[in-house]
Amino acid sequence: MGRYIGLDVHRDFAQVAIVEDGIVSDAGRVDCRPAALREWMTGLRSDDEVALEATGNSDAIATLLTSHVARVVVSNPLKTRAIAEANIKTDKVDARILAQLLAADFLPSVWLPDERTRRLRRQTMRRAHLVRQRTRLKNQVHAILHRNLLPRPPVADLFGTVGRRWLAGQDLPNDEHHTIEALMRQLDFLGEELALADRELAAEALADPVVRRLMTIPGVDAVVALSVVAAVGDFGRFSSSDKLVAYLGLHPRVRQSGNQPASHGRITKAGRAQTRGMLVEAAWVAARAPGPLRAFYKRVKARRGFQVAVVATARKLAVLCWHLTVDGQDYAFARPSLVAFKQRKLALTAGAPRAHAHRGPGYDYNDKQLRRHEREVIEVAERAYETLVAGWQPRRPAHTGTADFGVRPRRA
Repeated sequence: MGRYIGLDVHRDFAQVAIVEDGIVSDAGRVDCRPAALREWMTGLRSDDEVALEATGNSDAIATLLTSHVARVVVSNPLKTRAIAEANIKTDKVDARILAQLLAADFLPSVWLPDERTRRLRRQTMRRAHLVRQRTRLKNQVHAILHRNLLPRPPVADLFGTVGRRWLAGQDLPNDEHHTIEALMRQLDFLGEELALADRELAAEALADPVVRRLMTIPGVDAVVALSVVAAVGDFGRFSSSDKLVAYLGLHPRVRQSGNQPASHGRITKAGRAQTRGMLVEAAWVAARAPGPLRAFYKRVKARRGFQVAVVATARKLAVLCWHLTVDGQDYAFARPSLVAFKQRKLALTAGAPRAHAHRGPGYDYNDKQLRRHEREVIEVAERAYETLVAGWQPRRPAHTGTADFGVRPRRA
C-alpha cells in the first residue's frame, strides 16, 4: 500500500507528516521553492497520495506533485473542521490531521483547474485589480472637489476631454491642482494597462465558443462571460444548475433542525467573489433590457425589494449559463443585431481591422427600425412570461435545477 502524506503549506516551507501502515509520523519540513520541492519529490513513490490545504501557493505545489504520485488532494480549508476547530493547532498537528483524513478518505477536496483556466483566472483578476485602482483614483479627485466646496461637475465624464478642461479651470489651491495632475497621470497609465488587458481577454473570448454563447444573454459581455468561464472551468462537473449556483455562492443559507421548519437567510457568498460581483453587475443591465429577465426582476422586486431582486436575477443568469453551456444552445430570447454588435466590438478590441466604406458584421445594430422590431418581439416574450407567472403564489421553490425561461426543453 502507498503512503498518505500531509503537507501543512506556508509561504516559505511545508510541514510534512506521513501515514504508513496505519502509523503516523513527522517527516520534517521541505522548502517551498521549485528546486527544493523537486529534490524532495525524488523520494516519493508512484503509489503515494498527498494532501494539502488550499492556499495562495498550493495550486503551484499541486501541479508539481501531480506527475510524481498517484493522487493529489487539495482540501477546502472551510470544510476541514478537524483543523480549523482544533484546540491544539501547530504545523505538525495540522500536517498529521491532513495525512490521517486522507488515509481515511474523508478529506473534502477542491477542483484543480487546468492550465488555461488558471491563466484566465489570473488575467481576469488582473483586470479587476486595474479597475479597482482606477476607481480609487477617481474617488480621490471627487474628494478634492468635495472638501473644497466645489459644485458637482456639469459633465457626465469628469475624466474626459471636456471634464478635464472644466477641472483645470476650478479655483483650487496650488497643491490641490498638483495632486489632481498627479492623479490624472496615474489614471492615464492605468487606462493604457487596462486597454492591453482588455485586448488579451478579447482574443481569448473570440477563440472560446462558450464565451460567445454566453454573450447572447442580455447584460453579459465578454468580461462577464470570461469571468464565469474562468471560475467554473468545466461546466460538466456540475450535475445541475443548483450545484453551479451553490459553487458561486448565490444560494441562500438554510438552517433546519428536528421538526422545525427550515429557515432561509442571506446568500452564502462562497466561491469566487469577483465572478459573483460580475454577475450582479450583469443583472443590473439585464433588469433594464426588454425580455423575460426584466419581468423576473420586476416580479421579485415587487415582493422583496430591488436588492433581493438583483441578486435573484444574478442567480438566474448563473442558471442560464449552465443550461446554455451544457445544452450547447444560444439564449432563446437574444436580439440578433445586439449580439452581432457585441461580437464585432469584441473583435475590434482584439485588434481586428476596421471596415471602412462598407457594412461589416454588427452594422445592422445601427438600423433603428430593425432594433425597434427586435425590441417589440422580445417585449412580446416578456409579456408572455408575465402572464405565465401572474397566478403563481409565493412559496419555496422546488429545487429541480431547471430554468423557467430562456432555455428550450431538453430532449429525453
